Amino acid sequence: MNLTSGSLLKNILKFSIPLMFSNLLQVMFNMADIAVVGKFAGPYALGAVGSTPQFLFLFTGLAMGMGQAVNVTAAFYLGQNNQEKLSKTVHTAFLICLAYGIVICILAWVIARPVLVLTKTKPEFLEGAVSYLHIILLGIPAMSMFNYGSGLFSAKGDNKTPMVFLGISGVVNIILNLVFVIKFKMDVEGVALASFIAEYISAALVLIPVLSGKWGVKFELRQLKIEKVLALNLIKIGIPAGLQNAIFAIANIFVQEGVNRIPAAGVVQGNAASSNFDPINYNIMNALYTAGASFIGQNYGAGNKKRVLHSYLISMFYAFAVSFLLGTFIFFAGEQFMSLFVDLKRPESADIILQGCNRFKVMAFSYCISAFMDGTIAACRGLGKTIVPSIFVFLGSCVFRIIWVRFIFDGSSIQSLYLLYVFSWTITAVMEMVYFASLYRKIPEQKESVNL
Repeated sequence: MNLTSGSLLKNILKFSIPLMFSNLLQVMFNMADIAVVGKFAGPYALGAVGSTPQFLFLFTGLAMGMGQAVNVTAAFYLGQNNQEKLSKTVHTAFLICLAYGIVICILAWVIARPVLVLTKTKPEFLEGAVSYLHIILLGIPAMSMFNYGSGLFSAKGDNKTPMVFLGISGVVNIILNLVFVIKFKMDVEGVALASFIAEYISAALVLIPVLSGKWGVKFELRQLKIEKVLALNLIKIGIPAGLQNAIFAIANIFVQEGVNRIPAAGVVQGNAASSNFDPINYNIMNALYTAGASFIGQNYGAGNKKRVLHSYLISMFYAFAVSFLLGTFIFFAGEQFMSLFVDLKRPESADIILQGCNRFKVMAFSYCISAFMDGTIAACRGLGKTIVPSIFVFLGSCVFRIIWVRFIFDGSSIQSLYLLYVFSWTITAVMEMVYFASLYRKIPEQKESVNL
């Protein structure tokens, strides 16, 4: 797909749809992991796996940041038709992403137990949770390399190829889950090992066309070296982008603390069950943000200033509209959705469903507001700017939420807690949009040479 010409309304949507399916596949596979553990490994195994999501999101989010940097940088040089810089980006990014994944893996593996203890993981779940993390975290280098390859494909408008590879590895993951847990009785370790193997399969599949030169740039071992300027640029974009993901995970730990303070019956379980809708909504929106960043990156490199602005506005509008529709659906179908995760035969199920639906009453029409924040962050990333947006995210979506939980939230209801999201998203969005407007004004009016 040529991102610098043609209908933006049509092409942004066309670009995003394969990404949506890729993201939803990942969500569904994670849900399948939980279902296999819950049905075949027992409540303690489920509790152990269920104690790890925020920790995993913290470090997988860091790993994803470098893949986003590869996407933006490659899209920029594709827009400039600068084959020399593009080739250097492919070779430098390979080494950077590999090293980055290994460092994150080691760090996460070492601090897994201390963090689980610090966040008051229940004693009966602690050892299983540590065992699960110590296996699954070994797949982070593979995840980092998959994000590297996926970022390159997305930069040139091809999201179908990574989607197919992710689908293949996901099917393998589900099959191995069933084999390890049911046949070999491996419980927590079985689910983790299945995910570990699937991560390396997906990485191998996406690297084969890149290393063989089929992606579009000849990959040569003798060119495999770190170009200092490009490496610094990748780090400048990738680490702040990863930290943005990590900031949300840290903030949500404090939100969970607020949930634990609510005395009403079924709040914790209802919050956990209803939260399964969040990644469905956010991952569909994220596909549109990725499209926006890719289109902006290429058009910025090509000097097409108006298409930069239009790409930003259209991708953000699509994200808002899709999320509004999804929110409307869950507002009316909340009980049916909750029933997928709650045993209706248990007497406490009514309280759990009630509390989950109370959460949906606030979140259903709040989700779409996040489009203005995340869409603008992606647009700034497309222009190669991530440090200042990260500061805004930290202030608006981390510091503000902690203040809300500690000083504004009175512990009365789930609704009063979750109002913090719409306020934090609005505050952050305003700061991000003002910053993007200042960046946009500095883009040359005519087609001139620009630097990332």
